Amino acid sequence: AATYGSISAVTFITAESFLETQNLPFDGFMVAALALMESPAIIVGLLLVKLAAPSQQAAGPKMGWSSVLRESFLNSSVFLLVGSLAIGLLVAAFSPASIDKMLPFTDKLFYGALSFFLLDMGIVAAQRIRDLRQAGAFLIGFSVLMPLFNALVGTLVARGLSLGPGNALLFVVLCASASYIAVPAAMRMTVPQANPSLYISTALGVTFPFNIIVGIPLYMAMINALLPAAG
Repeated sequence: AATYGSISAVTFITAESFLETQNLPFDGFMVAALALMESPAIIVGLLLVKLAAPSQQAAGPKMGWSSVLRESFLNSSVFLLVGSLAIGLLVAAFSPASIDKMLPFTDKLFYGALSFFLLDMGIVAAQRIRDLRQAGAFLIGFSVLMPLFNALVGTLVARGLSLGPGNALLFVVLCASASYIAVPAAMRMTVPQANPSLYISTALGVTFPFNIIVGIPLYMAMINALLPAAG
């Protein structure tokens, strides 16, 4: 639940690149949605562990609320996202001209860095394919069907919020992706008995490549069909 309730920043960045190649505008504030949608999933997942599992067995004495909240809001990926937003806000408010200094990195070098990063993630995902044998047919099917279901729900929510096609795609991608960095780190610390071969292999070995190769253009087609503004 924590893994598929959270988000994938790499999938989000790839969706941004997709929109740029399609000349579809989107707003920078969608990055704030990315940051805000990460922590609640971790908290909900840990709440489910506390409520559904035997208290003496699954939750464990080390799983206090202070550690849960600290890991949810101050783990490295969330802290980096929120810190980047704060830095961007301060620069925009006090020294807007300094934003131009970052353009070589965020513009021309971005696609090269993204390509190498996706290649590295592809290697890691391929290494996780062997672990899928432990997951079983149910979780493998879940790792494809759940993103599709979440994408449909996200499209309907985007329609209700009157988002434009670009912002709608980014929101839908956030809904349909799964975390394989922040959530595994939180789970390892707070729920050590959870099997990482199940939630990492499905999120990274199936859902991530599915969203990159098939999901993003499929979600764009869904948005074009269901959002009036996109037609």
